[in-house]
Amino acid sequence: MSEEIFALHEELELDLLLEALWRHYHYDFRGYSRGSLHRRLARAQQRHGCESLSQLQHLLLRDPAVFADLMGFLTIQVSEMFRDPAYFRALRELVVPHLRTYPSLKIWIAGCANGEEFYSLAILFREEGLEDRTIFYCTDISPAALKKAEAGIYDLDRIAQFTENHRLAGGKQSLSDYYTAAYGAAVFDKTLRRRAVFAEHNLASDQVFAEVQLVSSRNVLIYFNRELQDRALGLFGGALVRGGFLGLGSKETLRFSRYSAAFADFHEAEKIYRRNVKDLEDLRHAA
Repeated sequence: MSEEIFALHEELELDLLLEALWRHYHYDFRGYSRGSLHRRLARAQQRHGCESLSQLQHLLLRDPAVFADLMGFLTIQVSEMFRDPAYFRALRELVVPHLRTYPSLKIWIAGCANGEEFYSLAILFREEGLEDRTIFYCTDISPAALKKAEAGIYDLDRIAQFTENHRLAGGKQSLSDYYTAAYGAAVFDKTLRRRAVFAEHNLASDQVFAEVQLVSSRNVLIYFNRELQDRALGLFGGALVRGGFLGLGSKETLRFSRYSAAFADFHEAEKIYRRNVKDLEDLRHAA
């Protein structure tokens, strides 16, 4: 078999596997980056001793345990608290003054993974005196990740990096004030979660949370193709109030999105944007 035909077969097998995931388990990965999917599924094939994606699909449809394991390969859960400290410093120094003008706040953390982004924002909002007026919506496609996020338990050997990030992000207290260390783990204060809602949400198929003042969704769009990126950005724009803020990852941009006109640069270096007065429905019809 030639390399070209082999590649076509692999693409067809991937299409069928993703369609099976959608129809059987109602998880939609069809708009994810193909290169990223091939790399992750190759590791899953090796794990389950499958020579092809067709064999992996066969197992997937007959064994729910394989589905649960496969979700671990398909959903990237790599982060750290106060990751990219300059982003959080910009939120603290430039965005928070605007958020103070609202009597109540809704924050959507889209793709919260194992919770590091949520705890970073919860601590920042506590330090800035905004915690009591804020509800945090923490969403992810992975139920296993959400359970870890809600537990708020992290390996103790990660805390040194978290602590340094917090300091660089302008932290006003010691990070140790927010967790208890025991048996090689750091357990974050459960009161940080009292204003949080953890929920499954798929940016490929689900709808929006309404009237939020900040959406923080960093290093999520890089795993999507252009069509799914546009869908996610449309959801974010639809969720935000006029003048609300959107924070993206360092490798992500609005520049080529069909919804770029709905946002204005607020802090270009840290990829923070502000929802402007453009009507999203007009942009949808014009695209």
